[in-house]
Parts: sequence; structure tokens; C-alpha cells
Amino acid sequence: MAENMQHSADEKKENRRLISSLAVVIILVALLALVGFLFLKEPPEIIEGQADATSVRISGMLPGRVTEFMVKEGDMVHAGDTLVHIHSGIAEAKLAQAEYMVDAAQAVNRKVDSGTRSQIIQGAYQLWQQAKAAVDITRKTYDRMESLYGKGVVSEQKRDEAKAAYDAAVAAEKAAESQYSLAKQGAQSEDKQSASAMVGVAEGSVAEVNALLADQYLTAPCDGQIDIIYPHVGELVSIGAPIMNLLRTDDKWVTFNVREDLLSDITMGKKLKVMIPALDRKEVDVEVFYIRDMGSYATWRATKSTGDWDSRTFQIKARPLEDLPNLRPGMTVIYR
Repeated sequence: MAENMQHSADEKKENRRLISSLAVVIILVALLALVGFLFLKEPPEIIEGQADATSVRISGMLPGRVTEFMVKEGDMVHAGDTLVHIHSGIAEAKLAQAEYMVDAAQAVNRKVDSGTRSQIIQGAYQLWQQAKAAVDITRKTYDRMESLYGKGVVSEQKRDEAKAAYDAAVAAEKAAESQYSLAKQGAQSEDKQSASAMVGVAEGSVAEVNALLADQYLTAPCDGQIDIIYPHVGELVSIGAPIMNLLRTDDKWVTFNVREDLLSDITMGKKLKVMIPALDRKEVDVEVFYIRDMGSYATWRATKSTGDWDSRTFQIKARPLEDLPNLRPGMTVIYR
């Protein structure tokens, strides 16, 4: 009996110790939760963007076949460096044709400017002199017939026939004189203007083909690095087809897409500190130079039925304030 009472007392003591320990644990957990609630801060908002740079597309107006590349992907080039040679047999044939057209037009123009040939002028003069002689003869014949008609020797019909022959000779003499005058004056002013205009048209065709052939050797418009080369040697390219991309290494920036509720600390001209993981988590200062609404297609829709609103998305661009030669387009950029 005494042993049972002792055992019961021991169990009660053990239970009290367990309850006390559990209460202490609960109190400690509650205190830790309270401390965490009071002192734990919300982690900063992380905005992920990427690096970018100006890319210049190299293309030309000459359709033809790629015969040689003077550069390869990754090469650094300077403005004016030759990049690629494009050959076009059709354009060269068009140039030869246009040059022959210029020669022909200039020959016609010289002919018009030089006037009528001396042989033609001499022939027209002789015809005029013949017509003048015919006028003299028919006039004398008509005078004799008129005299004889007055004496009643010839009939009126004979006198009229002589008169008609004289009038015809006068008209022929005037026509011959007009032809002689035209031969001396040469081509009309309209003909000269037309011939000169044809020379201009032909020379314009030559200039047009030369402008196309100028693009058979494409050059770099600025300093930069060859990023992508599209065709291979031997392939045909059309007018305006991209040949390669030239990356301007002196014009780099970083870009972010930011909800408008996070724009309070981002303003034009503000300097931000960003981290670039690919550059050993390097922290870089950048300056905001571009803020633009991305449109309704980039709107963050409200998740609550009431008490919330739609947030638009803005594109932010910022330039690094230091030179970063190893910064490449597409690298991740983190802003906290």
C-alpha cells in the first residue's frame, strides 16, 4: 500500500515537470515569434533586367552574290572599314549599257548642235537658184505671151497658161528659198532641247547604276563589334537584305520592366545601383535616361475583386556611369 502511494506521488511529480517544461517551451516559442514579428523586415523588392546596346544592321541596295567577307563575328571594326564584297554581273552589264546610251545621246546632241551638213546646205542653195532661174524664164515667157495676146496673135488660153507657169515658178522659188533658210539655221530649238535632255537621261542612268555598284563594297558606318553575320560566301542577297549586325560598344544600357507602384524611387536622371551577376556580381551605378509606358498589353491585372486596381508596366533604361568592356547584351542585371 505504501509502495503504491509512493509510485503515484512520483508520477504526479513527473507530470508536473513535463507540464512545466512544455509551458516553458511554449513561452519561448511565443517570445521568438514576437521578436521575429517585431524585428524581421520584409526583403527588398528585386527587379530583374538585362543589358542591351545599339545594334546597327548592315545592308545594301545591290542584289548579288556574296564573294568575300573582310571580317568575322567578334571582330572590332572602325567607321569606314570594308566589311563585305557583293558581286552583281547584272548591275555591271546595266552600267555598260547605260554608258553606251550616254555615248549615243551625246552623238545625237553633237549632230544637232553642229547644224545641217554643208553638202545639204549647198544642195538647198542650188535648188533655190534653179527655182529663181525658172522664175526668170517663165516671167519672160509670160511677158511675150501678154504682148502677143495684145496684138491678137495668140489666144487668151495661151496667155493664161504662161501666167499659170509663171505663178507656179514664183511659188517654187519661195519654197526653195525657205528650205535653204532652214538648212542654214540647222535644227529647231525644240530639237536641241530634246537632244540635250536625252543626254541628261542617259547620264542619270549611269549615275543610278553607279550608286548601286557603290554598295558592292559595304563599309562600317561606325565603330563597333561584328555581332552576327547572316549569309555565307556564295549566297545570293536581295536589295535591303541584312548582311550583318554591328554592335556599338560605346552605346550600352540596362533595361527593366517595372510596375508603376515601384516607380516612386525611379525618376528621370536618377542614379541607381545595380548588380551584374555575370561580372562577378559587380555593383555599378547607372543613370536613368528613359521611362516609357509599355501599353495596355503589359498591364498587371488586379487579383482582388474590390479594393485594388490595375498597375501598368513601364520600361526603364539607364546608362552605366563607367566603362564596362565586358558587359554584353543579354546579361542579367539586378536592381533591389
